[in-house]
Amino acid sequence: MDSGAFFGVALLVILVFCLFLLAKSARIVRQYEKGLVMRLGKFHALAPSGLALIMPIVDDLIRVDMREQVITVPPQKLITKDNVTVEVDAVVYYKVVDPMKSQFEVQDFGYACTTLAQTNLRNLIGDRTLDETLVARDMINSNLRHVLDEATNNWGSKPREWKFRRSSRRAISRTPCLAR
Repeated sequence: MDSGAFFGVALLVILVFCLFLLAKSARIVRQYEKGLVMRLGKFHALAPSGLALIMPIVDDLIRVDMREQVITVPPQKLITKDNVTVEVDAVVYYKVVDPMKSQFEVQDFGYACTTLAQTNLRNLIGDRTLDETLVARDMINSNLRHVLDEATNNWGSKPREWKFRRSSRRAISRTPCLAR
């Protein structure tokens, strides 16, 4: 009877362990996500939406959101060609097109995109007068979109739209030099 009880307990332990492994291997990838299967820290496969079965303990699943997302570019003060300070903030709408590149080619897409947009916006507005800046908003948008497209192509994401949310201006006072 001792061997029968031992066999029953061993069978129960094996059954519980198998159920545990089955639960660890089943992953659900939502409809708006793609899954990257990492086997021992290296990319192995792309898991589509739905139920994904992975090897427990050896594999890991990274979920990548494929929906369009928004990055807010914080307000910054820029100086135009005619020495007028303009404060501009904006939003960038982007969508991940390649989940593998989006995870492995850039560490923080939001920060990289914001910094790139701020730098290029500074250059674009700095080369124009205030009147040219106000009139050429569409041209500035298209130039900035082009620059972001080129840079983010390797990052697996595509900026869909760039919009100025608010811009305010304030003239820098010039004090005349007093000659004696």
